Amino acid sequence: MLDRKDHYGSIFIIMKPYKLLIIFFCFISCKDNFQEIKNINNYSNYPIGIAENLKLIYTDSAKVKAILTSPLNKDFTNQSFPYSEFPNGVKITFYDNNNQETTVISDYAIAYNKTNIVDLVGNVVINTYDGSVLKTSQIYWDPEQEWLFTEKKFTFKNIDYDISATRLDANRSFTIFNSGELEGQVLIEDKEKQINEN
Repeated sequence: MLDRKDHYGSIFIIMKPYKLLIIFFCFISCKDNFQEIKNINNYSNYPIGIAENLKLIYTDSAKVKAILTSPLNKDFTNQSFPYSEFPNGVKITFYDNNNQETTVISDYAIAYNKTNIVDLVGNVVINTYDGSVLKTSQIYWDPEQEWLFTEKKFTFKNIDYDISATRLDANRSFTIFNSGELEGQVLIEDKEKQINEN
């Protein structure tokens, strides 16, 4: 007959390799999820603020200069490169000194605080007070310089122009207008004929 001490001792010896094997599999099946856990609690990945149905009115010397509306704004000014995102589109109406309107709409926009550049993306349409219309899939706007630029295809129509091209570099009022290879119609005055007639 087996002694109890020997009986438990032999079971312990038999069980010991199984326990080691189970512990071994537990260690090799675990992943290092520390970074994921750390990111869950990292609030800098989340916006510092979210605004719905935003209407922002910019004034200067008690005159309205611009009105921005958007269904959703996410404020990421807590990032190392701060920005504000408008994931559901934006509409901006600008007013000049004569209270004439220029309207800008896009499906998505992002404004970078450090560079003061606004990236408008998706069905971008700019309607100026004089009837000029610019359409493109993406355009960058520098509000300090009042300058627009894109490398994407665009169309531009007004009284004198009906063009499409692939590059645009222009001021906000389109009085300075540089583009890539043009397609379309441009009205050019024949000054030589006017000189000969006088």
